[in-house]
Amino acid sequence: MSVWPAWEVQEGAGAVTTAWFTVRLAFPDGARVDALAVVGEGSVSLEDVRAQPALSLDDLGLLAEWIEDPLFEACGLGEDASEEADGATGSRRARPAWPRGIEGRWLVAQEYRAAQEEGVDPVLAVMCATGHSRRKSLRLISQARDAGFLTPRHARR
Repeated sequence: MSVWPAWEVQEGAGAVTTAWFTVRLAFPDGARVDALAVVGEGSVSLEDVRAQPALSLDDLGLLAEWIEDPLFEACGLGEDASEEADGATGSRRARPAWPRGIEGRWLVAQEYRAAQEEGVDPVLAVMCATGHSRRKSLRLISQARDAGFLTPRHARR
């Protein structure tokens, strides 16, 4: 991922009030996301996003989280500065951080089974609950299986 300044707006005293940054995410498979992000008063907004291939709505929703920390680092705002500007003392994420370890595996299993009972895609349900990508969610489901919270995927002979 690369971040570089595009332009900035300064007040009379020369203090930067708003800055635009160009952000590029390049993936090993050739996929690419280019975005124009605005940083002002400790918040990040996306003005323009271009992706090849196109992003799903779920991935578009996660894009701000992917670029937020590197963007704040590039413009000189640390995590502490952005939290103070938001008036928050906790995390900036929309949903709370997913617990790690055995508790997280148990919760993954609960989400997975609830989705199965409702007849919806259980992997998508875990993705929505955790906020992780499909690959990471599949890994969490696998860990829940290994911990014994879910039945084995295939019968062993």
